[in-house]
Amino acid sequence: MSSKGILSVFLLFFLNTLTLKAQSFQKEKKLLTSVLKTLENKYNLNFTYADLNVKNIEITPPKSNLPVKEAILFLQKETKLDFEVLDERYIVIKKRRIAKTKYLTQRLDEVIVTNYLTSGITKLNDGSINIKPESFGILPGLIEPDVLQTIQALPGVLSIDETVSNINVRGGTHDQNLLLWDGIKMYHSGHFFGLISAFNPYVTKSINIYKNGTSSKYGDGISSIIDMRLPDAIDNTFSAGAGFNLINADGFAKIPLNHNSELQVSLRRSLTDLIETPTYNQYSKRAFQDTELTNFNQNENFSFHDITLKFLYNLSKKDKLRFHFINASNNLDFEEQSTVNDKEEILNSKLSQQNTALSFTYTRDWNKKLSTTAQIYVSNYDLDATNFDITNNQRLIQENEVYDGSAKLEINYTPTNTLKIEGGYQFTETGISNLEDVSRPIFRSFIKQVVRSHSVYAEGSFLPKNANTNLRFGTRVNYIQKLDALLVEPRLSFSQRFFNYFKFQLLAELKSQTTSQIIDLQNDFLGVEKRRWVLSNNKNTINPDIGESYIPIIKSKQISTGISYKKNNLLVSVETYLKNVDGITTQSQGFQNQYQFVKAIGQYKIKGIDFLINKQFSNILSTWLSYSYSKSNYSFNTLNNGDIFPNNSDIRHALSLSGAYTYNDFKLALGLNWHSGKPTTLPDYEAGFSDGVITYQKPNTSNLNDYLRTDCSATYRFDISNKTDAIIGASIWNLLDKKNIINTYYTLDANNNITKVENQSLGITPNVSFRLRF
Repeated sequence: MSSKGILSVFLLFFLNTLTLKAQSFQKEKKLLTSVLKTLENKYNLNFTYADLNVKNIEITPPKSNLPVKEAILFLQKETKLDFEVLDERYIVIKKRRIAKTKYLTQRLDEVIVTNYLTSGITKLNDGSINIKPESFGILPGLIEPDVLQTIQALPGVLSIDETVSNINVRGGTHDQNLLLWDGIKMYHSGHFFGLISAFNPYVTKSINIYKNGTSSKYGDGISSIIDMRLPDAIDNTFSAGAGFNLINADGFAKIPLNHNSELQVSLRRSLTDLIETPTYNQYSKRAFQDTELTNFNQNENFSFHDITLKFLYNLSKKDKLRFHFINASNNLDFEEQSTVNDKEEILNSKLSQQNTALSFTYTRDWNKKLSTTAQIYVSNYDLDATNFDITNNQRLIQENEVYDGSAKLEINYTPTNTLKIEGGYQFTETGISNLEDVSRPIFRSFIKQVVRSHSVYAEGSFLPKNANTNLRFGTRVNYIQKLDALLVEPRLSFSQRFFNYFKFQLLAELKSQTTSQIIDLQNDFLGVEKRRWVLSNNKNTINPDIGESYIPIIKSKQISTGISYKKNNLLVSVETYLKNVDGITTQSQGFQNQYQFVKAIGQYKIKGIDFLINKQFSNILSTWLSYSYSKSNYSFNTLNNGDIFPNNSDIRHALSLSGAYTYNDFKLALGLNWHSGKPTTLPDYEAGFSDGVITYQKPNTSNLNDYLRTDCSATYRFDISNKTDAIIGASIWNLLDKKNIINTYYTLDANNNITKVENQSLGITPNVSFRLRF
């Protein structure tokens, strides 16, 4: 079925669903989780709690006309839980401490800093960052809580080329980020070839981001973990929403089927093939510059969509079954026209890119202390391109396919209120194939690799009653069968509060991964999507006759320490880190200089410091300044005479200054982003070229001009009825229309003259949105 057909079916289903009366799903009493969500939306609050504290609690909702303080007092009385008010918005729910009885306060792993930058972003005890899209405030340039755009506001995270498909975390490449969607590994992250996140934020409950000190339950992701989770509790409450902006439209619904089952569905589809907007024109100019579409472009047709489905079924009070499905897709086709021998030729070139995944999850709560979770998933990524070169009478077919299947078992045991023990096993089979088929001259290359791995992990977490100390230590052991590699990876997260307002933190980890992305040629896949997935292999089994090269396991070591101060809505934090990544290939780094066609294996080392100061004025204004300094260098034994040279993503200085203002239902944000220029390699004009090859100066010894961008955004929420509200928003990306050069490289023209090619960032880009919530 075409995406338009899918959209029609979904809209019919969605509109029919809206005619149902939500009251039919409600009883006189409601689950506490449902009541809390209603109050969050009504009073602009954010409740933080451990799931076990509120699990299966049913209460009669407070009267709708109660002031917020009376509503909280009512909940405290009805639930016999403590509601600790941290500030005007954030409230922590804890079990009460009962005198002369066993200490009952549940672990509060998550609370260190609330309103981190803006509402809906919280810094957790283990050093990670949690984002809740439904509580998300506002960030400059964003009118919607785009997951992969939002994380770029965090210190140490940026995208050199402004895309969500090339996010650099502490000097790493994007393929070194592990993206999990409800526990499923995803290999595709961006719509519009990286300008928009491929994950619908309106069906995502929370996102945890780890830069270091990762839990041992996670494999892969040597630079970061981005763990996205959908709602997992059945609250017997119907909710839905729909909206549009100048790029896409979407809708979602959470539909109770009966007291123990629920269906969550969403669909988002581009409007780009239906209407051209100023936003689309800017995105198109940015995405397709310096590609096949800039040379031959007629009857271009581009679209994208994503579909998600989650079915929740509680077999009993102790047994839960979940089914997950996601499909995210980009499609592009266009006609190439040329005149050959006085005859006009028109042929159609096309590109499709999609990630489809499904999984089953079964959770069993054996008792209050012990639970187990089993999950089986399959994730498939497919990138196909057909490119016609009319002038040379050539047809090129390229394909890159990833199959990833995994089965895992997790065990969680909490013997006491201060100690938690986790362990598990995961089996993963990953197969990646690459095809290149040329019609003239006839050439065909097909490479397929399969890697199977077995992993076991165990870790313990300690959090005393006063929560001043947090310690988590674990180890993951991976055995990669085909490569006969045994990898032992310890992980550590430790924090200690002192002098009431200060906190010290130490994070460390060893990690590895066997999947990576490489670039063979800059014009691969029409030049729009140049990167293709590959697997690590054994140097003794490679076949160079078909273009196969040795790709080792990528390994990383990282340690970071930091100190923070938090008092009177003022947060000041400083974190320093050292990271060493070994086993990278030149093909994975995107060289466009003398090393573009050289195959070598090396490493990079990075050291840096992240600084943040965040001041909040009551619940009205949040301002922050973040600054990062880092120095990242490559080391390849066979390149640059073995001497180190700057990393392609070595951004020495990065600064962000922003503010977010909230007054009742109106939100406004303004921000400035600056960073030093990306390293580049200049031609040696005196040497010129030899045999059609440009002679370059030493690698990455020059830099592009500094990058500067100013963004703003605003939203306003208003009620349409007692059960429906609306949000309108507007944003401007690159408000001052700064002409930033984000990449430069050099080519030889037909007359053997050196030509400089410059890629520009997004120009001034407006966007507006309108949403309804039911």
